[in-house]
Amino acid sequence: MADDLDWNAIISPAGDGGRRRTGDDAGSGADRPLSRREARAREAAQADAAQAEAAHADAARADAARAEAAQADAAQAEAAQAEAAQAEAAQATPAWAEADRGQADRDEPVSRRDRNRPVSPADAPVATSADELHPEVTALLTGEHVVPAEDASRAAAARGGEGRGGGGRASRRGRDPRPPRRRGPLIAGLVIVAIVLAGGVAGYQFIAPKVQQVVAAITGAQESDDYSGDGTGKVTITIRQGDIGEDVAKTLQRSDVVKSSKVFYKLLLQSPDVQFQPGSYTLKKEMSSKAALAALQDPANAVKASIVIPEGTALADIEAGMVSKAGLTKAEVTAAAKDVSAYGLPANATTLEGWLFPATYPINPGWTAKQYFQSMVDTMKEHLASAGVAEKDQERVIIFASLVQKEAGLAADYPKVARVFQNRLDDGMALQSDATVAYGTGNTHRVTTTDAERNDASNKYNTYVHKGLPPAPISNPGDVAIKAVTNMAKGDWLFFVTVNLETGETVFSDTFAEHEVAVAKFQAWLRAHPDYQ
Repeated sequence: MADDLDWNAIISPAGDGGRRRTGDDAGSGADRPLSRREARAREAAQADAAQAEAAHADAARADAARAEAAQADAAQAEAAQAEAAQAEAAQATPAWAEADRGQADRDEPVSRRDRNRPVSPADAPVATSADELHPEVTALLTGEHVVPAEDASRAAAARGGEGRGGGGRASRRGRDPRPPRRRGPLIAGLVIVAIVLAGGVAGYQFIAPKVQQVVAAITGAQESDDYSGDGTGKVTITIRQGDIGEDVAKTLQRSDVVKSSKVFYKLLLQSPDVQFQPGSYTLKKEMSSKAALAALQDPANAVKASIVIPEGTALADIEAGMVSKAGLTKAEVTAAAKDVSAYGLPANATTLEGWLFPATYPINPGWTAKQYFQSMVDTMKEHLASAGVAEKDQERVIIFASLVQKEAGLAADYPKVARVFQNRLDDGMALQSDATVAYGTGNTHRVTTTDAERNDASNKYNTYVHKGLPPAPISNPGDVAIKAVTNMAKGDWLFFVTVNLETGETVFSDTFAEHEVAVAKFQAWLRAHPDYQ
């Protein structure tokens, strides 16, 4: 047990060997060597202290890592909660509803309920420019990642320290940036789909244009000034004689064939070989300018249009046909019709009514309304001359023929109807024509009248009250009616009534008693056909 010997006592002088130290000397080992046991104990204590210090450092680092992970989890949970709150607020309160709040709502004090309500996306400040947007929002909409200034500085410092020694971890080279992706249209599409699911078609129609405007403002996209595709539906347009490319472009835009006349005209300037032929064309609505131009060059789309005037048609209906078929405006047609003196009519003619011969007139895109009317008047004069009507008798023959044209049914009965009216005129009787009364009321599509209408003396066309022919024609007669007046049937009839409106069967009577029997037959037919008009 040599290690247990007190070597100090052995090597010390004899007089000192039994002396014990007291006070400070007793507790200090600075002035004496340590025994092996003490040296080993000190070394063990130092090793234990170093090990404890290392363990403490490891524990501190572990605690820091756990704290950092907990902080990251908390941040992620907070972000998820914020996104859920935004989604719930967006679903409960659409953006357009927030925008419609009045100024009074914004100015009133904040209530306790408002203080406690979840934060809505509408409460956030609105960015007025792209620079005010959060970098993550900019990246979401444009696909371009924007690095904040402080992050950029740290990144630059890290890159600058590469290759230098130090106590820290070696720097790692960053990954190459990925090419930016543009997500604006995708986000807009998702937003619109969400709106349609939440608010239906009405919500889409209201908000879609606004979303498109926002996306266009952020992404730089602009709404197109041109339609796309070949169009839908059907529309007829007319190119007049002398129309230039700009006129054609405006006509197409007015008819909603193209979206912008400027875009179509610009396309024309790039197509110097294009020439337009006057006429009418069948196109579609909402066509692209390119498709519309191609359609105008296709002969298959040319319309062989014409103005068709059946016998007995009134002036008002002819005017409407000229507007719809010839591409003329209502104002210019009406003005041309009122200028009666411009067509070489007899001095006693007061209207174009009756002077427009029923026929088919081809569309001439270069013609004005006056030219169309003049062609119709000239045709009527030719037919009057062929029927042997003297110029001085033309107005009276036309008035008489217009009456026969409206009252007669079958062509074989025209001369008989003319004879009835002439016999009544010769006997000084009132013509009592329902067709004239109806015309005076402004109704040109019926011949039946009421008791009140037949008793209205203010109607100058009322031949129940006023004897003789009406003051002017009540329709535009054709050849059959004109010839019936110039070549009447022979007979003593004073009455006639059509007893079957479907077949045109007409009964002619010499006396009023006979006529009453025929009228009763007609009334029975009407009762059997209550829906007939």
